[in-house]
Amino acid sequence: IISDEEREIIAYHEAGHALVRKLIPECDPVHKISVVARGMRLGYTMRLPERDQYLYNRAKFKAEIAAILGGRVAEEIVFGDVTDNAMDDLEQATKIARAMVTQYGMSERLGPLQFGHRDELVFLGKELRELRNYSEAVAREIDEEVRRIVTEAYERARNLLLAHREVLERIARRLQEQETLTSEELDEMLALAPA
Repeated sequence: IISDEEREIIAYHEAGHALVRKLIPECDPVHKISVVARGMRLGYTMRLPERDQYLYNRAKFKAEIAAILGGRVAEEIVFGDVTDNAMDDLEQATKIARAMVTQYGMSERLGPLQFGHRDELVFLGKELRELRNYSEAVAREIDEEVRRIVTEAYERARNLLLAHREVLERIARRLQEQETLTSEELDEMLALAPA
């Protein structure tokens, strides 16, 4: 049984994800958000792409990272502290940023290069290890670039949520009352926001 205090934190966390996703056009749209636990998740924000997409650009990745971090940012803004609820979000955001830098050549600083070589056992469906083909100095640059990408996305989410704090509050309150919101209900709440 989730306490009222934890339920409130979960509501703001999911409201943060949904609101950032609604405010950044490159993000996949929100289909539904809920504070009803599913499996190991305490709440969820379900996104539903408008169409199949096979290619992602830098702007799309950066937008998705900001949306992923929106929950943690909302916790920080509202409660002045963060919980471990964002553990998976942080892992996912870091993984995307690292792939942008090391696999997709999307780093302005390091250029259109790929770093690392993966040995895989395809029949087992998982990676065995990553072999580094770069120096410690380059490894530090990769880490710095990943940190920069994630930090910029965090700040983007923070600025959006601060600018739309009233809507964040409205979404979180409504989530606590009725547990689940649809995309249409979120759109209505955004339409009520002052311009």
